Amino acid sequence: MVGHIHLGNELIFDTLISRFQRADRDLRLDTLLAYAGKLRELPPTLHNAIDRERHRVSECQTPVFLWIGVEDGVVTFHADVPRESPTVRGYVSLLQSRIEGANPADVGEIPDDLLERLGLTAALGMTRTQGLTAILGRIKRAVASAREG
Repeated sequence: MVGHIHLGNELIFDTLISRFQRADRDLRLDTLLAYAGKLRELPPTLHNAIDRERHRVSECQTPVFLWIGVEDGVVTFHADVPRESPTVRGYVSLLQSRIEGANPADVGEIPDDLLERLGLTAALGMTRTQGLTAILGRIKRAVASAREG
């Protein structure tokens, strides 16, 4: 089945998708907002990075900055998202919690329609959905590029 990341024997995105699909709209949003508080702090060396603007996801109205790489065969994931944007921050945190440390090949298997599978598109609206979809696309491209280079 395409669309899952293996961690041990658990298919992480499949499990998460299943949980979200069983939840009602309010619980899905509450869960996403709970993730907002779990986004890891950006390392101090990246706060004032000279090339910071290069890491911005321009398709997203919220200023989202991503530093994605591959080191020692696993994905590294740093992000900066304003606390005033809890929905976007929650989604980035959710992605970070599952992608950080993953095998790069598995990141390419994440379904492009992850938001739809999580049942969040109707709750978030088109503009926000487009921005969040762009975030996932940026992550997948950055990992693919890091694997190649």
